[in-house]
Amino acid sequence: MNKGTYFISGIDTDAGKSYVTGIIAKRLMEEGKSVITHKFIQTGCDDFKAFRSIDIAIHRKIMGNGYYDEDIDGTTSPCTFAYPASPHLASEMENRVIDFPAIEKSLNLLKNKFDIVLTEGAGGLVVPLTKTYNTLDYICDHKLPLIFVTSGRLGSINHTILSLEVAKSRGVDVVAVAYNHHFDNDGIISKSTFEYIKEYIQTNFPSCEIIDIETIKEVEI
Repeated sequence: MNKGTYFISGIDTDAGKSYVTGIIAKRLMEEGKSVITHKFIQTGCDDFKAFRSIDIAIHRKIMGNGYYDEDIDGTTSPCTFAYPASPHLASEMENRVIDFPAIEKSLNLLKNKFDIVLTEGAGGLVVPLTKTYNTLDYICDHKLPLIFVTSGRLGSINHTILSLEVAKSRGVDVVAVAYNHHFDNDGIISKSTFEYIKEYIQTNFPSCEIIDIETIKEVEI
């Protein structure tokens, strides 16, 4: 993976993005890369008192290297909301607007210090950030390469292809698809799903890497 900032999104809210983000970061660290993760927008923070972003906490637990100074000062989680909903609704409920300049500033600070920044989105690829602006719009406006997380659950083929096709239509550089085996509850469905998605990517996104993510253990934080 080359130097730069990568956006990590997925088929839905529970695709396992946080775990996959941590695992990819750990693998890059083991390759000797300078890497940090970043939570683009975090919702559902109300019950998590120990840290600003529960997803950043998951990343660090998987990476195994403790918190960065940038975690403590909030740089890696610049925009947090209490209610566990899409960002546009969570921000409305607190009568706040999403601070996009703060997000941009945090990413620039991290880019200047680390070779690779992995920023994890909230929810799926087109989740609304405001009533007129969604995650895909942000990715396109900032020309961020995409790492997309999918799984072996029933329905994943449809969700994956729809997401990748709309990303392609918007000119997004899909650099990798991470296949999360954590949801392989039905062996027949999951095996077929993996093979179908793999062949689809090889045909339609030949330069896209397929990252195999084995079953993920729950992380205690």
